[in-house]
Amino acid sequence: MPELSRSLKPRHLEMISIGGIIGAGLFVGSSASIAAVGPAIVLSYVITGTLVLLVMRMLGEMSLDLPWVRSFTEFARVGLGPWAGFIAGWLYWYFWIIVVPAEAIAGANILHTWFAQVPTGVLGGGLMALMTGVNLMSARSYGEFEFWFASIKVAAIIVFIALTAAFVLGWTSSHGPGLQNLSAYGGFAPFGAVSVLAGAVTVFFSLTGAEIVTIAAAESACGSRAIARLSTSIIVRILMFYVGSVFLIVAVVPWTHIEIGQSPFTLALERMHFAWAGVAMDAIILTAVLSCLNSAFYVCSRVLFVLAEQGDAPQGLIKLNARRVPVRSVLLCGAAGVAGILAAIKAPRGVFAFLVDASGALMVFVYGMIALAHLRLRRARERAGKPHPAVTLWLFPWSSYMAIGAMGAILIAMQFTPGLGVDLHVSLISVAVVTLAYLVLRTRRRARAAPEQVNPSV
Repeated sequence: MPELSRSLKPRHLEMISIGGIIGAGLFVGSSASIAAVGPAIVLSYVITGTLVLLVMRMLGEMSLDLPWVRSFTEFARVGLGPWAGFIAGWLYWYFWIIVVPAEAIAGANILHTWFAQVPTGVLGGGLMALMTGVNLMSARSYGEFEFWFASIKVAAIIVFIALTAAFVLGWTSSHGPGLQNLSAYGGFAPFGAVSVLAGAVTVFFSLTGAEIVTIAAAESACGSRAIARLSTSIIVRILMFYVGSVFLIVAVVPWTHIEIGQSPFTLALERMHFAWAGVAMDAIILTAVLSCLNSAFYVCSRVLFVLAEQGDAPQGLIKLNARRVPVRSVLLCGAAGVAGILAAIKAPRGVFAFLVDASGALMVFVYGMIALAHLRLRRARERAGKPHPAVTLWLFPWSSYMAIGAMGAILIAMQFTPGLGVDLHVSLISVAVVTLAYLVLRTRRRARAAPEQVNPSV
């Protein structure tokens, strides 16, 4: 069986995971969450971040207990069976293949403000060509690209936190320290406690992506212990970035002044009288978008490779080039991304909107399967009397029950949250289609195996 390269270093893995999470969803998308919840959106981030942290801790434990499993979705296969590996793998791939054109379009829109004479579709296609080239070169090239692009946005967030914290503390503001904006416009939770839970539903999708470290681990020389450590530490850092920056935004800017679609980071910097805020944030957002696009592109190609290894995707997708890159998987992801861009341009409120809606709740299902797999594997290890690995889930089994229950609550809340009910319904169609595909594949496998059982010599 072809082997991927082992050229990614720990610094690459860290930035790959951060790159998959911190994108336009934080720099721009957070505006919608703040407008819907108010300052209490900070609590929504804390609640959701805690849930994602528990899932990552589960992954860390399973990485140590099952060091030969080096891919996120394959834990579902080991813990629940082949059906779970097939369904989790394809749902996960679909989620990220929709991210690819979405991020490419976001980047193209930013570039269009600088190069207005070039059509958005051409700019989006150019970004896809760039990412295809980067991912075809080698895993090391991809890792270096992601390391530097993710480093830029991490540095930008740190600078932003430092500048806004100095302003809130009164060191650089004319009116002195103050947190009045947290309660001056209808209170800290102007829409009540229920809005905090509804906000957690929308925030959940912004925080998914830390699990990419277990996908990239297959091309790293890092041991399972290092992967387990990264699984926990990365999400803790990301929580600091998200919670810290959003808290400071609502402290500096009245939440009622934040417009959906406008970067609240830009608004906060402008309120602190930084004239360069608009241009600087556009450049940073573009970097963040390219970084997230790069990570999404990488994940899509590697998940296809793993599915092909297990016989759940065409075997031709495992073919590697001289640099041990799954060329056909990369090219297929590039073609799917271009198709998504064309769909978004030709029918932004039709085909592409349907595709995006169909991926809306998928990560909740995938994370739920991982949590169930962890619960089953942990129980099996305890029954066998095997020692616990160095990294284990805290407060097991209650934390597992809480995580599974919380993900069920998210699905229920989606049904009653304006704008998310459609996402849930269409996502259920995606789950049904993938489940049907597995049943068809299993039937065909059994049909092929039957003659061999009758006549073993064949």
